[in-house]
Amino acid sequence: MRGSGGIGGEDPARFGGGHEHIRIAVLDGPVDLEHPCFTGARISVIQTQAGNAGGAGALAHGTHVASIIFGQPGSSVEGVAPRCSGLIVPIFSEQTGKFACSQLDLARAILLALEHGAHIINISGGQLSQSGEPDPLLANAIETCARRNVLIVAAAGNDGCACLHVPAAAPTVLAVGAMNAAGVPLESSNWGPAYGSQGILAPGTDVLGAAPGGGTARRSGTSFATPFVSGLAAVLAGLQLTRGRPSDPHAIRAALLKHALPCVPGTSDDCRKILAGRLNIADTVRAITGGDTMTEDIDMPNLRDASSWTHSETMPGAAALAGAAAYSVLSAKAPSDGIRPSGEESAATAVPTDPPAGAGLITPSDCGCGCGGKGKNGGGDEYKGGCGCGGGEAKKPQLVYALGQLGYDFGSEARRDSLVQTMRAPNNNPMLPEQWLAHLESDPQDATAVIWTLNLDATPIYAVQPVGAYADVGYGKLRQALADQLSNPPDRADLISVPGVIGGSTRLQSGQVVPVIVPAIRGIYDWAAEPLVKQFAAAAPEGADARDVYERFSAGLSNYLDRVYYDLRNLGLTGEERALNYSATNAVQVADVIRATTENKLDLDRIAVKKSPVCRPDSECYDVEISFFNPDNTNVASRIYRFTVDVSDVVPVTVGTVRSWTRRV
Repeated sequence: MRGSGGIGGEDPARFGGGHEHIRIAVLDGPVDLEHPCFTGARISVIQTQAGNAGGAGALAHGTHVASIIFGQPGSSVEGVAPRCSGLIVPIFSEQTGKFACSQLDLARAILLALEHGAHIINISGGQLSQSGEPDPLLANAIETCARRNVLIVAAAGNDGCACLHVPAAAPTVLAVGAMNAAGVPLESSNWGPAYGSQGILAPGTDVLGAAPGGGTARRSGTSFATPFVSGLAAVLAGLQLTRGRPSDPHAIRAALLKHALPCVPGTSDDCRKILAGRLNIADTVRAITGGDTMTEDIDMPNLRDASSWTHSETMPGAAALAGAAAYSVLSAKAPSDGIRPSGEESAATAVPTDPPAGAGLITPSDCGCGCGGKGKNGGGDEYKGGCGCGGGEAKKPQLVYALGQLGYDFGSEARRDSLVQTMRAPNNNPMLPEQWLAHLESDPQDATAVIWTLNLDATPIYAVQPVGAYADVGYGKLRQALADQLSNPPDRADLISVPGVIGGSTRLQSGQVVPVIVPAIRGIYDWAAEPLVKQFAAAAPEGADARDVYERFSAGLSNYLDRVYYDLRNLGLTGEERALNYSATNAVQVADVIRATTENKLDLDRIAVKKSPVCRPDSECYDVEISFFNPDNTNVASRIYRFTVDVSDVVPVTVGTVRSWTRRV
């Protein structure tokens, strides 16, 4: 790669193009991994419900974005971090005439990337939002990334206004706007208050990338500025490893923002649109490497001779990043120039200030030019769109342990109407759960005719499909759980737990596509707080003092279960989530903890989950830590209870006994 305009050297020990132990997840459309630029790249594909069905536009967008990061040295597109490992996590599929995904699907994809070891997550898309606040499940996934020190890099959007996109506007995400070769923000690149502290400008004009079928294309927009920053962050994380330090993606985020070249008031720049500043590779690398010069670790010929860089018609992705570094050197010498081509119209007079009407889905952040792109294929013919996705898929089964409420869906109007004709009149309305369950009493085989769903509130998050020799037992449990949900208190069930593995996806009657859980039947339980209290505390006592203890125990156990479901609710995909959800169903240990704290009149404070430092070989263990405080004297140290959950099997299990101590929190 040396001398080719890339950002690496021939010696792999220098890791100029990244480190194989640093993994970048690209959450986008499917990718044509048969393209020659990916030959030799370390890339795996994670199966999602979007799969290969995103359409030609999604394929073109995903292929272009991925090539900016992973394009191999000497190919038609040289990427920023070709030596890093990659995960392709397709999220975009055709919806309402465009390719897009919901915030729920994005949250699920982020968690899948986490489970497969991502250090950096690239999201070249977003949803226009007045507040910039993600939905709760997406917010939880983003917070999990921050807690695990995984960096999300997301496009700021291309609406050309003071407006925010989700997830770029979330506080721990690094937002990326787009600039041209002179450092001028694209007229379409968004700005806004949140981006002023957590956003950075990177090259995003006429960016060369791979096109499905073997050719190349040029695209503009924040979609294509974002992978420059993701790739650079990954290269910097690799430098940390080569220097004997653990990779620290969020420290890299802080360094990129701290050392970004800020707008100089009084120049021709509209400082709002510069965000926190322009990408400053040189000073960021010096900060990460402890003051050493970048060229000692990253071979970037164009950085050493900044005057040689121009935005040429053949510039590959890595060279564009080298050009961005060259630009940062020029800007450091003369920031007041604006580095603006003469005669170019000021962006301040061309960009609207009010946000446009937003859509309800996460969409790619290119410049709205059709997304299918245009270029030349391997035979030199003009290309628009494409099909197919090469590469192998990650074969590790995705475990899940989810909590929710049970429902069912017909999949189509035809299926619903056929069931109406099958059921006996006058009680032949399958949309009424009572009548549907009554029908299944006489015709249990029809339980397979509907799609059983697991819902958070009213939103289906999974389909549940028992399979195998004991599938009828599984459907029997689902029928019983639905009946329990319809019962009157105190026998009515509040929640059901469904452990299993992800086994494909299915489309509901609404058009929503959800993953299918193939459940581990032995782990399906439904429960409510009041029956649990009766189980562990027997009947309510007569005496006033004893009854007070009983009621506090009942309230404490209910509070714990409600906190897990309503406050800490999640998709049950990561190890932490599976451990937390299992703790809610592990009533024996939780009840013992609540009983002990009830006697001391303590109230529940925090529930935390972290990787356990002690675990059995070949297992994955997490510590669930519950803290309680004295409401009558908050100066007293909190009482901490901890138990360890092994989540390596499809049905988690606790390891050892509950430990307890006091601690100031």
